[in-house]
Amino acid sequence: MNAFADHPHRRFNPLTGEWVLVSPHRGKRPWQGQVEKAAAPHSVRHDPKCNLCAGNLRMNGERNPDYKYTFVFDNDFAALTPDAPSDYRDDDGLMIAEGESGRCRVMCYSPRHDLTLARMSIEEIVPIVDCWVEQYVELGAMPDIGSVLIFENRGEVMGCSQPHPHGQIWSSRHMPNETAKETERQLAYFQAKGRPLLVDYVEKELALGERIVHQNDHFVVLVPYWAVWPFETMVLPKRHVTGMDQLTAAERAGLADAVSNINIRYDNLFETSFPYSMGFHQRPTDGTAHEEWQLHAHFYPPLLRSATVKKFMVGFEMLGSPQRDLTAETAAQRLRDLPTVHYLDR
Repeated sequence: MNAFADHPHRRFNPLTGEWVLVSPHRGKRPWQGQVEKAAAPHSVRHDPKCNLCAGNLRMNGERNPDYKYTFVFDNDFAALTPDAPSDYRDDDGLMIAEGESGRCRVMCYSPRHDLTLARMSIEEIVPIVDCWVEQYVELGAMPDIGSVLIFENRGEVMGCSQPHPHGQIWSSRHMPNETAKETERQLAYFQAKGRPLLVDYVEKELALGERIVHQNDHFVVLVPYWAVWPFETMVLPKRHVTGMDQLTAAERAGLADAVSNINIRYDNLFETSFPYSMGFHQRPTDGTAHEEWQLHAHFYPPLLRSATVKKFMVGFEMLGSPQRDLTAETAAQRLRDLPTVHYLDR
């Protein structure tokens, strides 16, 4: 691998079957772009104008309850609804549409307007993990739901329209593209090797150690070998777990610790409330056992050089292949070297 440290090469993503171009030598070029200071984080515990704070009115006129922990409700402006039109296909197969039913929910992490996951204790994150499990089980049991995607868009740069810390759960009739690709690739590996792809991958990464950011008894946080975003990470269990519903109480606490740890490291990297898109991929809920599947979370953060300088997917990335300048090993080392006490608490 040392031969690739300073030379362009491409890396294969076995989960999707796609390649990423890595150009580590470009990291030596001078930067003359603008670097600005990050905006101050929210400091109020309750914002009377926030649609997600406890007791406040939402945009549809409904009032939130005086919730104390997590609060889940059906999205007032859902992208998926239980009703769906009939499928359509033209004679040439060039214009195809399928009705897509589903349900979308919003999950407030806590009543505190000022607490992101990075600012919450592990004990405060455990009920969030429990709620993720409950939503996965409840929605996945519905007869018209084949996939449940739990995710969070954090920060305005990631399109988050509500500053109150929250995530979303979108459940759909069909598997989304990324879930379908990962299902196909994991199944092919499982049929060929007799073991889950990501179980073998975690064992290999733990043996090498160079891309590990954090680990506890049950979970590991790492920069994947095939990472696209500058400080992209994955959170994976150490044993074979196809979905959140199979986590023990100790493993749920381990997941809370892993989520807390990487969020603190992200904020400390550029001393800002670090934006990202994060989501859990797990066993589809189509009635099949899917023993090939392994639960995991992806963190896709765009920041590259500072609190305001980010990576853009343009040009070659849009028309060719994803490309990165920072190697996964260097990114992991930078994240690993960071303190695990939040910069606002130091």
